[in-house]
Amino acid sequence: MYEQISKNKRLSYVLIVVMTAFLIVFGFSIGYAATGVGWFGIVIAVAIAVAMTLTSYYKGDKIALATSHARQVTHDEAPQLFNVVEEMAIASGNPVPAVYIIDDSAPNAFATGRNPEKSSIAVTQGLLDMMNRDELQGVIAHEMSHVRNYDILFATLVGVMVGAIALMADFFLRWSFFGGSRRNNNNGILGVIMLVVALVLAILAPIAARMVQLAISRKREYLADASAVELTRNPDGLANALQKIDSDPEVLEVANRATAHLYIAQPIKKFEKKSRGLFDTHPPIQERIAILRAMASGSAGAADQA
Repeated sequence: MYEQISKNKRLSYVLIVVMTAFLIVFGFSIGYAATGVGWFGIVIAVAIAVAMTLTSYYKGDKIALATSHARQVTHDEAPQLFNVVEEMAIASGNPVPAVYIIDDSAPNAFATGRNPEKSSIAVTQGLLDMMNRDELQGVIAHEMSHVRNYDILFATLVGVMVGAIALMADFFLRWSFFGGSRRNNNNGILGVIMLVVALVLAILAPIAARMVQLAISRKREYLADASAVELTRNPDGLANALQKIDSDPEVLEVANRATAHLYIAQPIKKFEKKSRGLFDTHPPIQERIAILRAMASGSAGAADQA
């Protein structure tokens, strides 16, 4: 388990370096195609990425909580929830995160924060009403695992890269559509080549970057499930919780495409039912349940599969 977490972190660093390099190349091609000066595009790309990173790093958790209409609660308001959070914090070796409740009947939960010292866990009222203590433990352990594995910080950084690429692509395509490419005709054959490269990248780059982001997100959900079992020693608790969440027909009203990836299960049910492929934000919930059941029965290779 610890080897897999370390491997996950190493691959995360590699992915961030690769996406940063791609952002620079993309910025150069757009800068050269638009102005004939490649470094100008690099400066713009880096400026956009830095501004988005700083905003996400320092304010991303507050934005996510505010968007979800989450309210912070005290121990007296939700004693069982607080006790479970404290237990899982001790088990994981993390500080106790701030605790929030979302007043919504759909069962779900998410964690946010740039590091364990600045983390928060939010659960819906529907989750508290539906889960017994073992199931609640499984859910909180899953979210605490995201915090311990630095999944939230990684998701923030990759999300910034994807957002910056999409923003630049949208700007360049609009510039080209309104005749910008015709106005910049003094760069010879190289300028034409860079214009074609920039156009191709502007169309394909946001799609490819988003696919990579979602693929990594799905893998981290599997790892968080396995890490949660390590904390609780009870695979059935999380498996039963996921089964209840999956069978509940309620739609989480406060969720949207910007925050959907944070939750323990896809909160927008129509996406969960209709999407089964590269653009899923979560792995199929029944697959996650099957892996957890296999772990509970002591099936060989279940942890490796997770």
